[in-house]
Amino acid sequence: MNKGIYRIAAGVGAVVILVSSCTVQASMVTTNGTPAAVATDSIVNWPAAPAVTSETAVLMDADTGAILYDKGMDEYRYPASTTKLMTLLVAIENSSPKDIVTFTETGVRDVTWDSSNINAQLGESMTMKDCWFAAYIKSANEVCAQIAEYVGGTEANFVDMMNQKARQLGCTHTHFVNASGLPDENHYSCAEDLAKIMRAGLKNARFRKVLETVNYTIPATNLSAARPMHTHVPLLAKESSLYYEGCIGGKTGFSTEAQNCLATVAERNGRTYIVVTMRDADLGINCADSTVLFDYAFNSFDSIEVDGKAMTVPKGVTVADLTMKSKEKGTRTLNQYYYQGQFVGYVTVEDTPTPEPVQEAKETTVPESSETESTSTTVQTDETDTNDTAVSEQKSVQDQISEMHTEGLSSTVKMLLIIGGAMIIVLIGLLIALHFKNS
Repeated sequence: MNKGIYRIAAGVGAVVILVSSCTVQASMVTTNGTPAAVATDSIVNWPAAPAVTSETAVLMDADTGAILYDKGMDEYRYPASTTKLMTLLVAIENSSPKDIVTFTETGVRDVTWDSSNINAQLGESMTMKDCWFAAYIKSANEVCAQIAEYVGGTEANFVDMMNQKARQLGCTHTHFVNASGLPDENHYSCAEDLAKIMRAGLKNARFRKVLETVNYTIPATNLSAARPMHTHVPLLAKESSLYYEGCIGGKTGFSTEAQNCLATVAERNGRTYIVVTMRDADLGINCADSTVLFDYAFNSFDSIEVDGKAMTVPKGVTVADLTMKSKEKGTRTLNQYYYQGQFVGYVTVEDTPTPEPVQEAKETTVPESSETESTSTTVQTDETDTNDTAVSEQKSVQDQISEMHTEGLSSTVKMLLIIGGAMIIVLIGLLIALHFKNS
C-alpha cells in the first residue's frame, strides 16, 4: 500500500514538474509548416487580399497601428534575427553613438563560421554607432552580444530590458532570451509583435536613420582594417531584382526552425506601412509576399482625415461610414474609430476642465494662487494602446514589470498553470494520507 502511494506521489510530482516547466514554445510555436488562416478576409466589404505564401503575415499602418491584413499575426513563431530590431531599439534608447565598446569574451564567443558576424576580435574597440550598423546591416551576432553586455551590464540584464520594452509596446506573444535571435525554444514572437517593435523604432530618429542605411563602413579599429557593409535586404537594394520602390528599410532573419523571416517598411506619398512575413522556405518568397502586401496597401486603401488625423481605410470609405468608441485615458479621451468592426485609427482629445460656477452673492474673490493650482501629475500617452494591448499609461515601470508575470499569458499557458496547481494539491493530499497511514 505504502509503495503504491509512493509511486502515485512520485508520478504526480513528476507531472507537476513537467507542467510547471512547460513554455509557450512547447505548446504553441508552430514549426510544422502549417499556414494560418487570413482573418481579415472575413471582414465585410474589406478589400480582397492577395494570395500570400508565408505561414503568418501582417500588414500594419505605421502611423495608427491599424491592421490591414492579418494572416495568423498573433501565432507564435521563432523570429531569428528579426530579434535585432528590438536589440537595436533598446540599445539606441540607452546608449550614445559616441560610446566606445571593447569586445570581451562575451562577444567573441559568438564568432563562428556558421553565425553572422564581422569577425570582431578580443580587445577590439569601436563606437556604439558602428555597433548599431553592424548589428543591423551585417546581422552580426557577436556585436549584439557585446552591445547587450555594454548597455545592460550583463547579457541577462539587457534581455530583461528587451522583454520589458516588449511589454510596454503591448507585445503579448513575445519572449526573448538573447539579443541576437540565435535558436532557443524559449525565444519566440509573432508577426504582429514584430510590427509593433518596428513601429516603435520608426518614431526614434536614430533608429530610423540606421534602418534606412544601405551602405556603411566601420572605420579601421585597433585590430582591424575598415569594414565596408552593404544591406542584406533585397527590397532595399536598388541593384536587386526584388527591389521595391518606397522601401525604407527592413530586417531579415533565418534559422532552421524559424526558416526565413522578414520585417520591412515602405513609404509613399506620406503613407507608411509595415509588413512582417514569417517562416518561408526561401527569402525570395518573403520578398514577393511583402511586395504584394505593400501594393495591396497602396492600391486598395486611401488616407482620410478624421478630426484632424489621417487614417487608412478601404477606398471609397468616408468618415460617415466609421463608428467610434471613446475611452478615458487620464486627462484625455481616446476616440477609437472602426470600419465594419475593424480598428482604423484614433484621435486623442484633451479634456477641458469644467469651470466652477460664479457665486454672485459673494463679493470676495478667490486668491490667484488658488485659481492656478492644479495637479502636477503628467500623463504619458502610449499610442500603441489604441488596440487595447499596451500597458496603462497610469502605471509606473515597476508596476509594469511586476505584472509581466501575470498578464498577457495565452489561454494554453493559463490552463497549464491551473493543471499544475491542481496536481500540486493532489500531491499534498497523497503525502498527508501517507503520513497518517505510517503513523
